[in-house]
Amino acid sequence: MYDVITIGTATRDVFLTSAFFKVLKDQKHLCFALGSKIEIEQSFLTVGGGAINAATTFSRQGLKAATLIKIGQDESAKAILKELKKENIAPFAVIEKNASTAYSTIILSPTGERTVLVSRGASEDLKTQEVPFDKIKSSWVYISPGKISFEVIEKIFNYFFENKTLIAFNPSGYFIGMGMKKLKSLLAKTKVLILNRGEAANLTGINYQKEKEIFKKLDEITLGIAVMTDAEKGVLVSDGHKIYQAGIFSLEGGKKHIIDRTGAGDAFGSGFVAGLIQQKEKCEKGLCQPYNIEYAIKLGSANATSVVEKIGAKEGILTKKEFEKNKRWKYLKIKAVSL
Repeated sequence: MYDVITIGTATRDVFLTSAFFKVLKDQKHLCFALGSKIEIEQSFLTVGGGAINAATTFSRQGLKAATLIKIGQDESAKAILKELKKENIAPFAVIEKNASTAYSTIILSPTGERTVLVSRGASEDLKTQEVPFDKIKSSWVYISPGKISFEVIEKIFNYFFENKTLIAFNPSGYFIGMGMKKLKSLLAKTKVLILNRGEAANLTGINYQKEKEIFKKLDEITLGIAVMTDAEKGVLVSDGHKIYQAGIFSLEGGKKHIIDRTGAGDAFGSGFVAGLIQQKEKCEKGLCQPYNIEYAIKLGSANATSVVEKIGAKEGILTKKEFEKNKRWKYLKIKAVSL
């Protein structure tokens, strides 16, 4: 029996940095001079993906963690499995011989902005018959589905819900694009829903500035807590009765620019859920303990801040000791207002 199982993508990531990378206002195109040779200052080869990033948080926070992923039969897959062993994460790895492991190239600007080139490979092709339902017994499940098919994810939701496993759902843009009507059956089984402000607005069809209206809509269709992250502005969390509002921790050493935004959302979401698990919070709507939610917000925020200070989606993920012993993470202003 695991404390938490993550389900989603696993990728091999290479990060490229150069002073020649510039951020342009045209967000639809990636621009390089034709035939040019661009000098790269540094390259970093890491392991990432939503399921891996979240599982790393849970394991480093002292929880018994496992992950369900689909990978190829290649060197990238070997690197992922090696990393899972190092992080003490139990792998439920489906191996596809005729597909490559998902691979991402992340181009980092000097200000921490990034462009991600993705080859999804085997990660999005998980099939129902490949899910080891008889082995994935857990108190919680954290689902960040990427482009896994709706039909497979729906069956995974149904299985865990029927077995009284608490479900945290961090839907991808692919799933949000399906619309509220399509996702309603999943959201009705979700204990913790994690979105950023833009995603929440898109899903509900409500102007992104009207957070109370967004939360009221989300609270109507989810079982427990709705979380809305808001980049450098912080986070808002609703338990169905109150909205908890928090800013962010300052960057280390008073730095003005983050190093790399990659993985910040995964770090906050998994850190928040790890905090709830540690506090044994069951997320019953309207019955959540304020201290537990505030603790979860602090852990999620600290985890995200630590991650953006390093290159890679999981390099900065905090251990339980790092979070509890470092005075830097002791105080974060959090206020609660009635919904």
